Amino acid sequence: MTTIDRRPASRWRRSAVVALAGALPVLAFPAPSLWWFAYVALVPWLLLARSAPTGRRAAWDGWCGGFGYLVAVHHWLLPSLHVFIFLIGALLGLLWAPWGWLVRRYLGGAPSPGRCALALLVLPSGWLIPELVRSWQGLGGPWGLLGASQWQVEPALRLASVGGVWLLSFLVVAVNVAAAVLVSVRAARVPAVAAVAATAAATCAAWAWAPRPQIDGRTRIAVVQPGTVAGADSVARRFDREEQLTRRLVGQDVDLVVWGESSVGYDLADRPDLARRIAALSRETGADVLVNVDARRSDRPGIYKSSVLVGPGGPTGDRYDKMRLVPFGEYVPARSLLGWATSVGKAAGEDRRRGAGQVVMNVGHGLRIGPLICFETAFPDMGRHLADDGADVLLGQSSTSTFQDSWAPGQHASLAALRAAETGRPMVHATLTGVSAAYGPDGRRLGPWLGTGASTTRVYDVPLAHGVTPYVRYGDWAVHGALLVLAALCAGEGVRALRLRRGGPGPLVPPARTVHGSPARPGR
Repeated sequence: MTTIDRRPASRWRRSAVVALAGALPVLAFPAPSLWWFAYVALVPWLLLARSAPTGRRAAWDGWCGGFGYLVAVHHWLLPSLHVFIFLIGALLGLLWAPWGWLVRRYLGGAPSPGRCALALLVLPSGWLIPELVRSWQGLGGPWGLLGASQWQVEPALRLASVGGVWLLSFLVVAVNVAAAVLVSVRAARVPAVAAVAATAAATCAAWAWAPRPQIDGRTRIAVVQPGTVAGADSVARRFDREEQLTRRLVGQDVDLVVWGESSVGYDLADRPDLARRIAALSRETGADVLVNVDARRSDRPGIYKSSVLVGPGGPTGDRYDKMRLVPFGEYVPARSLLGWATSVGKAAGEDRRRGAGQVVMNVGHGLRIGPLICFETAFPDMGRHLADDGADVLLGQSSTSTFQDSWAPGQHASLAALRAAETGRPMVHATLTGVSAAYGPDGRRLGPWLGTGASTTRVYDVPLAHGVTPYVRYGDWAVHGALLVLAALCAGEGVRALRLRRGGPGPLVPPARTVHGSPARPGR
């Protein structure tokens, strides 16, 4: 007779194994960039949740796997958040508990081919809900979305133009579910193979059908990356270095010069001398300079992070104040309760203030740009709104100097490829210390990355396109579709419960059968 070891040590060992299984997808992201691994990385987690003896244990497996996944994709925050990274992982990992329950519900025991076919729709839909909820900026934002691991795959970028990163996540999970069925459910291998074939067919259809960006112009955008500047007077010395590097651009016929996040540490209204120096650079290069000011405003209370455009005559009046701030990094949620976090990690000593709305700037040469600041490049909706508002180019200004030796700079730079593909607009990602990069309107990289060890400038010859992608036109339809699938599932469960109460037919989707606490084998 099969028995289950119910000792606490055994349960905790299983939880640790599930957490490690949940962490596996991180290898698909930069720096490893094993993008192909994403299509099988969830299989161990799926098999463990499928084999759970009870629905409660499957939900626990979902929680543990979600904890491992979140800690893995945010592991580079450990020096800043310390123990908080594990607390945040545990809290947000709860979002995957229902997903773990669904895995056992549809794949547990000896599932029929029909139930496996439903799993190929329900489980990817269930995965999108935790990704959607945690994408709220107050919960950390959409860093490490599973679909973002496909940023360098051209067919995937085409799909992103249709349904955004959400559609990529859905399809990656669907392939993982099909792989898990192939491994563990012999009777359902036909629908699993059919699902993989359908995914390939959908990719090919998107390749053929989705409108391709039609190049209708070019612009030259220069990135200034000063590199690491340390010391007590680092703010002033960084400005000097940026000024020196920008002068190298004289005579290179650039249309715009972009400095990274926090490139200017003073409000230009309070430091007219700095404004005059930047304006002089604009006259010398023949291009406006987009700087980023991280300072206390002179015209209103509080500290803002702002993209400020400076032309030959000084600041043009075009300014964008960062709207979505990094929790603990730029503000402390519920500071009255959690303010003590500033004494443990590197949490903000004073909260930054939020901007009121996104801005499209006219930088001359017939060029309109949509700035995003650091963390904001992770949000698909922000790039979509800028493209809809008429931006020709998306610009990200960032600084990852705190995480130079981690996987964070590469992961951050990769996000710009998805924003470009989603919107059909090129995107330039400019940082203080690397990685800086540029992508065309189809999401393909324009030359090599500017690495974290570089202190230099680079001029990108950026192709322009102005078509409207399906994602810009229809928005997050993949998420809405997932919500409809889950709503239909809940309605079906309600009907099933009502029928059982009235003594009617059995469940619409039969639960996993178990024998002595273990999933039943066929014929038992």
